[in-house]
Amino acid sequence: MPWAQRVFRANLVAQILIVVTGGVVRLTGSGLGCPTWPQCVPGSFVPVAHQEQSWHKYVEFGNRTMTFLVGALAIAAVVTALQYVRTQREAGRPVRRPVVALACVPLLGTIPQAVLGGLTVLTGLNPALVASHFLLSLLIVAGCVALVVRSAEPGDQPLRVVVRLEVRWAAWLAVAFAAVVIVLGTIVTGSGPDSGAIGTPRFGLDPSMVSWLHADVVMLYLGVLFAIALALRITDAPRRPRRAVALALVVALSQGLIGYVQYFTGLPWAVVAFHLLGACLVWSCSLYLLLCTRTRGVANSLDLPLGAI
Repeated sequence: MPWAQRVFRANLVAQILIVVTGGVVRLTGSGLGCPTWPQCVPGSFVPVAHQEQSWHKYVEFGNRTMTFLVGALAIAAVVTALQYVRTQREAGRPVRRPVVALACVPLLGTIPQAVLGGLTVLTGLNPALVASHFLLSLLIVAGCVALVVRSAEPGDQPLRVVVRLEVRWAAWLAVAFAAVVIVLGTIVTGSGPDSGAIGTPRFGLDPSMVSWLHADVVMLYLGVLFAIALALRITDAPRRPRRAVALALVVALSQGLIGYVQYFTGLPWAVVAFHLLGACLVWSCSLYLLLCTRTRGVANSLDLPLGAI
């Protein structure tokens, strides 16, 4: 249903947007622009004129305000999913409970995100908590990607693969490499100058060493994507997975270029912010590629066991 898809896609965009705005808070050294939580300063939930944090208070408060938008869209996703299921039932079609379950992911994820956000502030931007805050966001993004794809499919069963099984396993490998790349990226950030304001705790690792390890895994990830693209081409795979891997390659190559630009230009925060956005898009495209290697609710080739993604 077009209206449901718009709500679910808006949810996905909002989840990515709050990741980026949260990154801008960190990159501009505004993580303690509101030094208390849930209040911005003692006695006020909004910034006050006499705060010593200058413009940083507005950056941090803006990111906190985004939470309300994300929360509203999360609630809208659940309501939309319930209405979607009701419409399916009235049409005599099977009830799609997985769609409702996936729609609950953003709303349920908001609670631990808020707690982690508060602990991050209260511990002075501990890098492990900052990384956990970001990685939890990407788990929520994964649920949103699955929701967008699953809600656009005609049903949940039968579940069938539309590519060779070797290609599907390679798509799983691409998701695994994407996850490792992102985790290493958080360690790079937590070890370097962009981990927060002066005096913010760091991991204590050599940023150059971690950066090159991060880049090495990116090369492995790109290699898997190129292998998938070649395999899909020579096996005459359907257009949908071929387009998905092409999109993943464009995003990944662009992300790699941004990564090298930020490294050799001294990590300007604006470029790093784009790199953060790219990380979200790489993750989303990797998951989308995996989901495009199978269909649900339509007849195709190569059966998979029930319950597979």
